Amino acid sequence: MEHDRSRESPSREGTSLPGEWPSSALGQSFSQILHRLTSQESRRGKGKSAAVQDLGALIEATERDQFFEGSGTSLHGMPEVLGQVAKALEKYAAPPKEQEGRGHGYSEVAEKAAAVGLVFLKLLGKFEAAKNSLVCPKWKTGLRDLAGPIYIFAVTHSLEQPWTSPRSHDVAGEVLALLLQVTECGSVAGFLHGENEDEKGRFILIMELLKPDLNKESWKNNPATKHVFSWTLQQVSRPWLNQHLERILPPSLLISDDYQTENKILGVHCLRHIVLNVPAADLLQYNRAQVLYHALFNHLYTPEYCLIQAVLSCLLDLFPVLEKGLHWKGGGARPTTHCDEVLQLILTHMEPEHRLLLRRTYARNLPVFVKRRVPGCWCGRTPQVHLCGATSSLPFSGWGS
Repeated sequence: MEHDRSRESPSREGTSLPGEWPSSALGQSFSQILHRLTSQESRRGKGKSAAVQDLGALIEATERDQFFEGSGTSLHGMPEVLGQVAKALEKYAAPPKEQEGRGHGYSEVAEKAAAVGLVFLKLLGKFEAAKNSLVCPKWKTGLRDLAGPIYIFAVTHSLEQPWTSPRSHDVAGEVLALLLQVTECGSVAGFLHGENEDEKGRFILIMELLKPDLNKESWKNNPATKHVFSWTLQQVSRPWLNQHLERILPPSLLISDDYQTENKILGVHCLRHIVLNVPAADLLQYNRAQVLYHALFNHLYTPEYCLIQAVLSCLLDLFPVLEKGLHWKGGGARPTTHCDEVLQLILTHMEPEHRLLLRRTYARNLPVFVKRRVPGCWCGRTPQVHLCGATSSLPFSGWGS
């Protein structure tokens, strides 16, 4: 039985109302298939599977120039219809909620993804052929509505996840490679931020498509969304990332604040990428750096050593931003820094800790934190800290003095 996805809605996207979709026979054919992919009636049985097969046959039988009729001359031409079809296909192949997708459910997703991937390969093949044709100068306009949904599909199924199979993984990889070829991009990064300064790239487009599934109520409806977001985010670095800070910071904080450790780690990795690739001035603006610090600091009370390691690595990258304006020149009391607070908490947790992996994580990071402190402020107090069975003396001053 095909899964009832919450992201689907039987909207007018699947209808062929006069004046909205192309009146040609081809346009009507695509609109009818779109209706079959999005209608409530097709959610049971093999209705949608048959629609995907029919769509592949229709694309294969259609001449390439027919895909671009109406583009630029009417509000809703063939490119717009194809864009809606691509969105419907991406949703059809998306994995269900985690608790509903165990076993048979995930294997069914892989089968759907392989079938949808073959359809996308046929469709992109038409656009690739049109690039060298004088009769199809509008192929770039036609690709505008397709690129986003196809990219999300390709990333969803090319990552190693429970809902992928070797077959669906390979097909999705081929789709992504052909998408880059058709869009004339040398890399995923170029696809997202543009191959040159004059090209806008498609990062905003991808984020807008993901946005409905990245809020507090919906982000767990599709288990792939967080991975697509994280992977896409980490393809974009300096100097392009800072202009998207308002789009990427809230979802990263949302994912890191989850109760599941794996989601917390994924969110922290996103936050670290932001810290490393956004200028300090932008992070300090509107108190963003402090928000990041408190979100990370709260994770230090967890007993999960993998999360602790991710958080400590991120904090070490964040400290230079937080302490950018701090210049202690000696004399008087040394101001307490964020590094001091974290080191104090590490030592507090470390001494009584009996879980070996967690103790080793603390011990591995402790020298880096100690080194960050200003040597001139250390006083005579030297605590005894037991590191995995051995006793070590570490210079340690009163905090804030």
